[in-house]
Amino acid sequence: MVMRNVTLRQLRMLAAVVRHGSVTAAAQAMAVTAPAITMQLRQLQDDVGLALIERSPGGMTPTAAGLEMTRALTRIDAALEECKATLAGFRDAAHGAVSVGVVSTAKYFAPRALAGFRRLHPGIEMKLTVGNRAAIVEALRRHDIDVAVTGRPPEELPMEADVIGEHPHVVIAPPDHPLVFQRRIDPAELAGETFLMREPASGSRQLMERFFAEAGITVRMGMQIDSNETIKQAVIAGLGIAFISAHTIEAEVGTRRLIVLDIQGLPLRRQWFAVHLRDRPLMPAAHLLQQFLTREGRRYLPGLVETI
Repeated sequence: MVMRNVTLRQLRMLAAVVRHGSVTAAAQAMAVTAPAITMQLRQLQDDVGLALIERSPGGMTPTAAGLEMTRALTRIDAALEECKATLAGFRDAAHGAVSVGVVSTAKYFAPRALAGFRRLHPGIEMKLTVGNRAAIVEALRRHDIDVAVTGRPPEELPMEADVIGEHPHVVIAPPDHPLVFQRRIDPAELAGETFLMREPASGSRQLMERFFAEAGITVRMGMQIDSNETIKQAVIAGLGIAFISAHTIEAEVGTRRLIVLDIQGLPLRRQWFAVHLRDRPLMPAAHLLQQFLTREGRRYLPGLVETI
Protein backbone atom coordinates (compact mmCIF):
# COMPACT_ATOMS: atom_id res chain seq x y z
CA MET A 1 0.00 0.00 0.00
CA VAL A 2 1.54 3.31 -1.13
CA MET A 3 -0.67 5.90 0.55
CA ARG A 4 1.82 8.68 -0.13
CA ASN A 5 0.71 8.65 -3.77
CA VAL A 6 -2.93 9.32 -2.89
CA THR A 7 -4.05 12.80 -3.90
CA LEU A 8 -6.87 15.05 -2.73
CA ARG A 9 -8.21 15.08 -6.27
CA GLN A 10 -8.55 11.30 -6.24
CA LEU A 11 -10.32 11.36 -2.88
CA ARG A 12 -12.71 14.04 -4.09
CA MET A 13 -13.52 11.97 -7.20
CA LEU A 14 -14.19 8.94 -5.02
CA ALA A 15 -16.46 11.00 -2.75
CA ALA A 16 -18.30 12.38 -5.79
CA VAL A 17 -18.99 8.87 -7.12
CA VAL A 18 -20.23 7.76 -3.70
CA ARG A 19 -22.42 10.85 -3.39
CA HIS A 20 -23.94 10.73 -6.89
CA GLY A 21 -24.05 6.96 -7.38
CA SER A 22 -22.38 6.88 -10.80
CA VAL A 23 -19.21 7.90 -12.58
CA THR A 24 -21.17 9.87 -15.17
CA ALA A 25 -23.02 11.96 -12.58
CA ALA A 26 -19.82 12.50 -10.62
CA ALA A 27 -18.05 13.66 -13.76
CA GLN A 28 -20.79 16.17 -14.48
CA ALA A 29 -20.67 17.50 -10.93
CA MET A 30 -16.89 17.92 -11.09
CA ALA A 31 -16.83 19.24 -14.67
CA VAL A 32 -14.45 16.52 -15.88
CA THR A 33 -14.84 13.55 -18.20
CA ALA A 34 -16.06 10.17 -17.02
CA PRO A 35 -12.86 8.45 -18.29
CA ALA A 36 -10.79 10.85 -16.19
CA ILE A 37 -12.65 9.79 -13.05
CA THR A 38 -12.43 6.10 -13.99
CA MET A 39 -8.68 6.37 -14.50
CA GLN A 40 -8.10 8.20 -11.22
CA LEU A 41 -10.24 5.73 -9.25
CA ARG A 42 -8.38 2.80 -10.82
CA GLN A 43 -5.05 4.37 -9.84
CA LEU A 44 -6.36 5.03 -6.32
CA GLN A 45 -7.50 1.44 -5.89
CA ASP A 46 -4.14 0.16 -7.16
CA ASP A 47 -2.29 2.35 -4.65
CA VAL A 48 -4.53 1.30 -1.76
CA GLY A 49 -4.62 -2.34 -2.80
CA LEU A 50 -8.33 -2.68 -2.07
CA ALA A 51 -11.58 -2.31 -3.96
CA LEU A 52 -13.18 1.03 -3.10
CA ILE A 53 -16.32 0.99 -5.27
CA GLU A 54 -18.69 -1.79 -6.24
CA ARG A 55 -21.72 -1.95 -8.45
CA SER A 56 -25.11 -2.53 -6.88
CA PRO A 57 -28.71 -2.36 -8.10
CA GLY A 58 -28.88 1.20 -6.79
CA GLY A 59 -25.70 2.31 -8.56
CA MET A 60 -22.06 2.63 -7.49
CA THR A 61 -21.64 2.15 -3.72
CA PRO A 62 -18.55 2.26 -1.54
CA THR A 63 -16.95 -0.82 -0.02
CA ALA A 64 -15.90 -0.67 3.64
CA ALA A 65 -12.49 0.51 2.44
CA GLY A 66 -14.06 3.13 0.18
CA LEU A 67 -16.21 4.40 3.02
CA GLU A 68 -13.12 4.75 5.21
CA MET A 69 -11.40 6.73 2.45
CA THR A 70 -14.34 9.14 2.21
CA ARG A 71 -14.25 9.57 5.98
CA ALA A 72 -10.56 10.40 5.71
CA LEU A 73 -11.44 13.08 3.15
CA THR A 74 -13.98 14.54 5.61
CA ARG A 75 -11.28 14.79 8.28
CA ILE A 76 -8.82 16.31 5.81
CA ASP A 77 -11.37 18.90 4.71
CA ALA A 78 -12.08 19.78 8.35
CA ALA A 79 -8.37 20.25 8.99
CA LEU A 80 -8.06 22.43 5.91
CA GLU A 81 -11.00 24.57 7.05
CA GLU A 82 -9.38 24.99 10.45
CA CYS A 83 -6.13 25.95 8.75
CA LYS A 84 -8.02 28.42 6.58
CA ALA A 85 -9.56 30.05 9.66
CA THR A 86 -6.16 30.18 11.34
CA LEU A 87 -4.56 31.84 8.34
CA ALA A 88 -7.42 34.32 8.19
CA GLY A 89 -6.69 35.11 11.82
CA PHE A 90 -3.06 35.77 10.97
CA ARG A 91 -4.17 38.22 8.31
CA ASP A 92 -6.77 39.99 10.43
CA ALA A 93 -6.36 39.79 14.20
CA ALA A 94 -8.98 42.50 14.65
CA HIS A 95 -11.71 40.06 13.59
CA GLY A 96 -10.45 36.86 15.17
CA ALA A 97 -11.71 34.89 18.14
CA VAL A 98 -10.29 33.95 21.52
CA SER A 99 -11.45 31.57 24.25
CA VAL A 100 -10.57 32.63 27.80
CA GLY A 101 -10.52 30.49 30.93
CA VAL A 102 -10.72 32.13 34.36
CA VAL A 103 -10.30 30.40 37.71
CA SER A 104 -13.27 31.15 39.94
CA THR A 105 -11.32 33.46 42.27
CA ALA A 106 -10.40 35.68 39.30
CA LYS A 107 -14.02 36.25 38.32
CA TYR A 108 -14.07 39.26 40.64
CA PHE A 109 -11.82 41.25 38.31
CA ALA A 110 -11.36 39.35 35.03
CA PRO A 111 -14.70 40.42 33.48
CA ARG A 112 -13.73 44.08 33.95
CA ALA A 113 -10.39 43.44 32.27
CA LEU A 114 -12.06 41.60 29.40
CA ALA A 115 -14.51 44.48 28.99
CA GLY A 116 -11.54 46.85 28.71
CA PHE A 117 -10.01 44.61 26.04
CA ARG A 118 -13.31 44.42 24.18
CA ARG A 119 -13.55 48.21 24.03
CA LEU A 120 -10.17 48.29 22.28
CA HIS A 121 -10.95 45.35 19.97
CA PRO A 122 -14.71 45.23 19.39
CA GLY A 123 -14.37 42.94 16.36
CA ILE A 124 -12.82 40.06 18.30
CA GLU A 125 -15.22 37.33 19.39
CA MET A 126 -14.70 36.16 22.95
CA LYS A 127 -15.78 33.06 24.86
CA LEU A 128 -15.42 33.03 28.66
CA THR A 129 -15.19 29.90 30.80
CA VAL A 130 -15.12 30.10 34.61
CA GLY A 131 -14.22 27.10 36.76
CA ASN A 132 -12.05 25.81 39.55
CA ARG A 133 -8.35 25.34 38.90
CA ALA A 134 -8.66 21.66 37.94
CA ALA A 135 -11.36 22.43 35.36
CA ILE A 136 -9.35 25.26 33.80
CA VAL A 137 -6.20 23.13 33.61
CA GLU A 138 -8.15 20.36 31.89
CA ALA A 139 -9.65 22.87 29.43
CA LEU A 140 -6.13 24.06 28.59
CA ARG A 141 -5.04 20.47 28.11
CA ARG A 142 -7.94 19.81 25.71
CA HIS A 143 -7.27 23.05 23.78
CA ASP A 144 -10.75 24.28 24.72
CA ILE A 145 -9.32 27.62 25.85
CA ASP A 146 -6.49 29.73 24.45
CA VAL A 147 -5.55 31.90 27.42
CA ALA A 148 -6.22 31.32 31.13
CA VAL A 149 -6.12 33.65 34.12
CA THR A 150 -4.89 31.83 37.21
CA GLY A 151 -3.08 32.44 40.47
CA ARG A 152 -0.67 29.55 39.96
CA PRO A 153 0.58 28.39 36.53
CA PRO A 154 -0.11 24.66 36.05
CA GLU A 155 3.03 22.65 36.71
CA GLU A 156 1.56 19.59 35.04
CA LEU A 157 1.56 21.23 31.59
CA PRO A 158 4.29 23.08 29.65
CA MET A 159 3.12 26.68 30.01
CA GLU A 160 4.12 30.22 29.12
CA ALA A 161 3.11 32.47 32.02
CA ASP A 162 3.11 36.28 32.20
CA VAL A 163 2.45 38.21 35.41
CA ILE A 164 -0.71 40.33 35.52
CA GLY A 165 -0.29 41.77 39.02
CA GLU A 166 -0.19 41.05 42.74
CA HIS A 167 -2.70 38.70 44.35
CA PRO A 168 -2.86 39.22 48.15
CA HIS A 169 -4.42 36.77 50.61
CA VAL A 170 -5.81 37.56 54.06
CA VAL A 171 -7.77 36.00 56.92
CA ILE A 172 -11.37 37.15 57.32
CA ALA A 173 -13.78 36.94 60.24
CA PRO A 174 -17.29 38.15 61.10
CA PRO A 175 -17.53 41.59 62.76
CA ASP A 176 -18.22 40.13 66.21
CA HIS A 177 -15.18 37.83 66.28
CA PRO A 178 -12.96 38.25 69.42
CA LEU A 179 -9.82 38.89 67.32
CA VAL A 180 -11.31 41.74 65.28
CA PHE A 181 -9.90 44.58 67.39
CA GLN A 182 -6.52 42.98 68.14
CA ARG A 183 -3.39 44.22 66.37
CA ARG A 184 -0.41 42.29 65.02
CA ILE A 185 -1.95 38.96 65.89
CA ASP A 186 0.55 36.12 66.19
CA PRO A 187 -0.45 33.34 63.75
CA ALA A 188 -0.21 30.92 66.68
CA GLU A 189 -3.38 32.47 68.09
CA LEU A 190 -5.27 31.01 65.12
CA ALA A 191 -4.44 27.42 66.07
CA GLY A 192 -7.72 27.03 67.97
CA GLU A 193 -9.88 28.65 65.30
CA THR A 194 -12.21 26.79 62.96
CA PHE A 195 -11.27 27.42 59.32
CA LEU A 196 -13.53 27.19 56.32
CA MET A 197 -11.37 25.97 53.43
CA ARG A 198 -11.41 25.51 49.67
CA GLU A 199 -10.82 22.09 48.10
CA PRO A 200 -7.23 20.68 48.32
CA ALA A 201 -6.42 21.49 44.66
CA SER A 202 -7.29 25.16 45.18
CA GLY A 203 -4.38 27.59 44.99
CA SER A 204 -5.72 29.48 48.02
CA ARG A 205 -5.92 26.27 50.07
CA GLN A 206 -2.35 25.32 49.19
CA LEU A 207 -1.07 28.82 49.97
CA MET A 208 -2.84 28.74 53.35
CA GLU A 209 -1.39 25.35 54.23
CA ARG A 210 2.10 26.52 53.33
CA PHE A 211 1.71 29.70 55.42
CA PHE A 212 0.65 27.82 58.54
CA ALA A 213 3.18 25.02 58.01
CA GLU A 214 5.99 27.60 57.89
CA ALA A 215 4.58 29.10 61.11
CA GLY A 216 4.55 25.63 62.71
CA ILE A 217 0.79 25.74 63.21
CA THR A 218 -1.93 23.18 62.56
CA VAL A 219 -5.38 24.72 62.08
CA ARG A 220 -8.71 22.95 62.40
CA MET A 221 -10.87 22.55 59.31
CA GLY A 222 -14.52 23.14 60.09
CA MET A 223 -15.82 22.68 56.56
CA GLN A 224 -14.52 22.22 53.02
CA ILE A 225 -16.32 24.49 50.55
CA ASP A 226 -15.66 24.70 46.81
CA SER A 227 -16.90 28.28 46.37
CA ASN A 228 -15.51 31.60 47.59
CA GLU A 229 -19.02 33.02 47.67
CA THR A 230 -20.21 30.25 49.97
CA ILE A 231 -17.13 30.61 52.17
CA LYS A 232 -17.85 34.32 52.60
CA GLN A 233 -21.48 33.68 53.50
CA ALA A 234 -20.45 30.97 55.96
CA VAL A 235 -17.99 33.32 57.67
CA ILE A 236 -20.67 36.03 57.88
CA ALA A 237 -22.98 33.44 59.46
CA GLY A 238 -20.37 32.68 62.13
CA LEU A 239 -19.41 29.16 61.05
CA GLY A 240 -15.68 29.96 61.19
CA ILE A 241 -12.96 32.14 59.71
CA ALA A 242 -11.20 31.77 56.37
CA PHE A 243 -7.96 32.36 54.52
CA ILE A 244 -9.05 33.90 51.23
CA SER A 245 -8.05 36.05 48.28
CA ALA A 246 -8.37 39.74 49.13
CA HIS A 247 -9.71 40.27 45.61
CA THR A 248 -12.89 38.35 46.46
CA ILE A 249 -14.03 40.35 49.50
CA GLU A 250 -14.03 44.00 48.42
CA ALA A 251 -17.83 44.37 48.61
CA GLU A 252 -18.30 42.58 51.94
CA VAL A 253 -15.47 44.45 53.66
CA GLY A 254 -16.82 47.73 52.27
CA THR A 255 -20.16 47.09 53.98
CA ARG A 256 -18.43 45.68 57.11
CA ARG A 257 -20.09 42.29 56.83
CA LEU A 258 -16.56 40.85 56.88
CA ILE A 259 -13.44 42.05 58.69
CA VAL A 260 -9.82 41.44 57.67
CA LEU A 261 -7.83 40.29 60.70
CA ASP A 262 -4.48 41.96 61.34
CA ILE A 263 -2.28 38.84 61.23
CA GLN A 264 1.51 39.05 61.32
CA GLY A 265 2.91 37.97 57.95
CA LEU A 266 -0.28 38.81 56.07
CA PRO A 267 -1.35 39.77 53.52
CA LEU A 268 0.52 36.99 51.81
CA ARG A 269 1.16 38.02 48.23
CA ARG A 270 1.39 35.87 45.17
CA GLN A 271 0.69 36.77 41.55
CA TRP A 272 -2.03 36.60 38.96
CA PHE A 273 -0.83 35.11 35.68
CA ALA A 274 -2.04 34.98 32.08
CA VAL A 275 -0.99 31.57 30.78
CA HIS A 276 -1.13 29.53 27.60
CA LEU A 277 0.31 26.25 26.38
CA ARG A 278 3.93 26.52 25.28
CA ASP A 279 3.50 24.05 22.43
CA ARG A 280 0.37 25.75 21.05
CA PRO A 281 1.26 29.09 19.43
CA LEU A 282 -1.28 31.81 20.09
CA MET A 283 -3.38 33.07 17.22
CA PRO A 284 -3.27 36.86 16.73
CA ALA A 285 -6.47 37.61 18.68
CA ALA A 286 -5.34 35.48 21.62
CA HIS A 287 -1.88 37.05 21.45
CA LEU A 288 -3.47 40.52 21.67
CA LEU A 289 -5.40 39.44 24.78
CA GLN A 290 -2.30 37.94 26.41
CA GLN A 291 -0.45 41.21 25.83
CA PHE A 292 -3.35 43.29 27.13
CA LEU A 293 -3.66 41.26 30.34
CA THR A 294 0.05 41.50 31.13
CA ARG A 295 0.35 45.20 30.26
CA GLU A 296 -3.00 46.56 31.46
CA GLY A 297 -4.55 43.85 33.62
CA ARG A 298 -3.28 45.22 36.96
CA ARG A 299 -5.44 48.33 36.40
CA TYR A 300 -8.52 46.16 36.92
CA LEU A 301 -7.41 44.47 40.15
CA PRO A 302 -9.37 45.48 43.27
CA GLY A 303 -7.55 47.62 45.81
CA LEU A 304 -6.12 45.90 48.87
CA VAL A 305 -8.72 45.93 51.62
CA GLU A 306 -7.61 47.21 55.00
CA THR A 307 -7.99 45.77 58.47
CA ILE A 308 -10.47 47.44 60.80
